Amino acid sequence: MLTPDLKKTIQGAYSQFLQSRELKARYGQKLMIAEIAKTLGNISLDDEGKRDSEGHICVVEAGTGTGKTVAYLLAALPIAQALGKKLVVSTATVALQEQIVNKDIPEILRHSGLHFKVALAKGRGRYLCLSKLDRILSDVEMAANPTQPLYEDEMPQVGEQSVKIYQTMMEAMAANKWDGDKDTWEDGVQDEDWQRITTDHRQCTGRRCANVSACSFMRARDNLGSQDCIVTNHDLVLADLALGGGAILPAPEDSIYIFDEGHHLPDKALNHFAHHSRLISTSKWLDQSQKPLANLLAQVSGAGNVDRFGEQLPAAMLDAKQEMDKVIPMFQALADGIDPSDHTPRYRFDGGVIPQSMQMPCVDIQRAFDRLSDLLGKMANEINEAMEDPHCPVPKVDLENAFPVVGVWQSRAEANRELWASYAVPDPEGAPPKARWFTLVEQGGNLDFEVCSSPILASRTLEYGLWNQCCGAVVTSATLTALGRFDRLMMRAGTPADSQYHVVPSPFDFASAGTLSVPPMATDASNASDHTLSVVDALPQLLDMNCGSLVLFSSRRQMLDVYDALPNDWQDLILVQGDRSKQALIDEHKRRIDGGEGSVIFGLASFAEGVDLPGDYCSHVVIAKIPFAVPDDPVEASLSEWIEARGGNPFMEITVPDAAIKLVQACGRLLRTESDTGTVSLLDRRIVTRRYGTAILNSLPPFSRQIA
Repeated sequence: MLTPDLKKTIQGAYSQFLQSRELKARYGQKLMIAEIAKTLGNISLDDEGKRDSEGHICVVEAGTGTGKTVAYLLAALPIAQALGKKLVVSTATVALQEQIVNKDIPEILRHSGLHFKVALAKGRGRYLCLSKLDRILSDVEMAANPTQPLYEDEMPQVGEQSVKIYQTMMEAMAANKWDGDKDTWEDGVQDEDWQRITTDHRQCTGRRCANVSACSFMRARDNLGSQDCIVTNHDLVLADLALGGGAILPAPEDSIYIFDEGHHLPDKALNHFAHHSRLISTSKWLDQSQKPLANLLAQVSGAGNVDRFGEQLPAAMLDAKQEMDKVIPMFQALADGIDPSDHTPRYRFDGGVIPQSMQMPCVDIQRAFDRLSDLLGKMANEINEAMEDPHCPVPKVDLENAFPVVGVWQSRAEANRELWASYAVPDPEGAPPKARWFTLVEQGGNLDFEVCSSPILASRTLEYGLWNQCCGAVVTSATLTALGRFDRLMMRAGTPADSQYHVVPSPFDFASAGTLSVPPMATDASNASDHTLSVVDALPQLLDMNCGSLVLFSSRRQMLDVYDALPNDWQDLILVQGDRSKQALIDEHKRRIDGGEGSVIFGLASFAEGVDLPGDYCSHVVIAKIPFAVPDDPVEASLSEWIEARGGNPFMEITVPDAAIKLVQACGRLLRTESDTGTVSLLDRRIVTRRYGTAILNSLPPFSRQIA
């Protein structure tokens, strides 16, 4: 219940925040605060503190400039504290996460009068594993000892430069000058170097680790329990839910979630619950693991019941390899029909249904990996428990060295078990099918088969694992509606029908500040070659060589073809995505504009969202064509196939709404502050000649229009 005291707290915090920062209230921001407070304030709890009410999800589309972060924090924090729940703020990008932690929350703490404790939660892979680092440096030191005889395959495979980085890290940890967080290591570190010294939940011995008292991840996780607000990311929330909830973050029933950049959540969920494995490389792994397995078993022999489970492992690995080898010719036969000229050579199983002849072999592979992962799990448990047994005859250091190896094998076996289970078990009648396909990939000069499986919709997973379990949630973004409706979000994210859905207005005066133009030289983009030529002709007429502009393409090929065909004086102005890192390209663009020069960025989809180029940095956005999705994506193709089989129109139900959202995001690059002005030019005449064009056009920001 939104009590008078809670209302007063929220209103007072907002008034104080505005007054302290000398800001004026924004109508959209006030409305957003009110709607979030109303939804979360109506949550009721039973005697055990569990939610016993419905309508606990608030979905708010709020345009650029609304001040979403301030709105949801001021509304949700007092209610979460009153309910005795944790506020978990989740973002899709590191940039927004850092902005919330380093800028938005400190300002709210400083100016609102609210008092709360906040922490940043990251996955285990963002933290140093001290045991791994210590082991690598010990191996290097041993290898440098001329009195220590080592075989060639026992020499540490770490370069001299990497060793220097690791030694510097160890010294910084010992001097308390670094907290083990990858993101706070000032000099940066290459992914290859970092992967050697981080870990995952299968390799980590947890509280039994000899270095647990100095463990960066454990310190960070233990710190979460005393916080009121936890800032994290969608991937970590989904990973925690997959582990049952409450493994890393607070349990869903004890949390009120804020999903900022919430339009990314369905795709993140699809990626998280997809499975994949490479056939030939997995077969080789099972074969080549026999020798290191024998060495490992000899190393830990005598620890608990390790020997009883370990003696069954060689046969289990051989069984899994033999079952996998049986299906390789079946996949090869299907691969023979793939066009070798395809950009991504892949084979998709129509309707997600695999041939009957492959059904039983997939069942046998699943059975083999089920047995293997079970044995490895039992081995890991025995080794883990032996670490605490003071009478264990195996030295603890040997157990600590063996545990992560078994953990890596177990993770790989489990990944294969999940993949082949999705191939072995038919989809339930009436439910959306899984997308199933394989891609030909090059591996060491030879071709391999990357076998994949993915849900086509994340709605059921999110509905049962998140929305039904959480105490409350807010989903917000500048692009949640498609064609003016929330239907797309409900289908893809599974947000309940009784959720509160709202669109709050942006403070921008779009009609006065911006113009949407479809110029006379715009052509029908369905003919790729003719359209590319028209873009080449149009750009020198549209763009000002002395200003900052952003040109967005839907395909890399067209982007490069247009660049190559432009005159040299224009090429000198253009920064092309892919020539350098995204941030380096943006920095160079800003440097040019700050120096009084002109600059044009040629970008793809990643530049159509989340890129902030206010003021003179971008006064003209050119969109080459309506950003329809590539038709060969296997998940989207399977979703379209399913909708069509149910009598729907996949183009109007999926393709057009998806393109409308992407177009809104692209248009959103123009006005970043209330003082910005400029033009958006769309060089695709289909927006005015096709039936769907009107619907897309009407979903765009209300710029003034110049349509030739």
